[in-house]
Amino acid sequence: MQMIEANGAAIPALGLGTWELRGRACARLVEQAIKLGYRHIDTAQVYDNEREVGEGIRASGIVRDDIFVTTKVWTTHFAPTELERSTRESLARLRLADVDLLLLHWPNPQVPLSETLGALARVKQLGLARNIGVSNFTVALIEQAIALCPELLVCDQVEYHPFLSQSKVLDACRRHGMALVAYSPIAKGRIKGNETLERIGKKYGKTVAQVCLRWLVQQNVAAIPRTSRVERLSENLAIFDFVLSDREMDEIFAMATGKGRLTNFAFAPNWD
Repeated sequence: MQMIEANGAAIPALGLGTWELRGRACARLVEQAIKLGYRHIDTAQVYDNEREVGEGIRASGIVRDDIFVTTKVWTTHFAPTELERSTRESLARLRLADVDLLLLHWPNPQVPLSETLGALARVKQLGLARNIGVSNFTVALIEQAIALCPELLVCDQVEYHPFLSQSKVLDACRRHGMALVAYSPIAKGRIKGNETLERIGKKYGKTVAQVCLRWLVQQNVAAIPRTSRVERLSENLAIFDFVLSDREMDEIFAMATGKGRLTNFAFAPNWD
């Protein structure tokens, strides 16, 4: 598995996103993914599945230190004492001593960023998280976060796929030694039937989803596709045996439009 180095962290380039996965189905899928070779599992407090993700990790039989586990603190827990308490609750649900990566799930302008980042750094210093980072942060917020955080931030997790340019955020991450982790990397299935991706895929004997994921990891971006189907797990993993040409990469970059964003809540920041 390709690893992405970021401020001391080594993040597996392909992971499993678990948003909307619940109950026994979630635990079984996580277990199956790890047995197939996934080493990066992404969850969050608000997904309400940390317990099942932990069950899947244990059932896989793979040593804990071989699995990179990410969870995310929800915005209502950003006050300093609350952030630490909610992190401990996440660890109790996961039944883990620590997570590999703890992220702030969305910006929350109601709590001063300096306080939240101070608390996030403390959680790392206490040994509850091996690495810390942010999610859904704009370039301006990344710059503020880096200036305010006493510990290194290792990533910004954002929506990224061929229909949405993230060149500004990617540049900012690279400037600061951070990784970009892409959620919704296959645009929630909207890539299906795309002529450009189909043509490129045909050349390599790959699906449009595999082309999409390859395009991301070839930029040194980590991708965390979510799937509820076991057969998709193997397909998503089979992206390390071909290389897209520069021209093909550019063709996919050219697909981005101003209307490509799929995740945009009322509380979202002013995107770049």
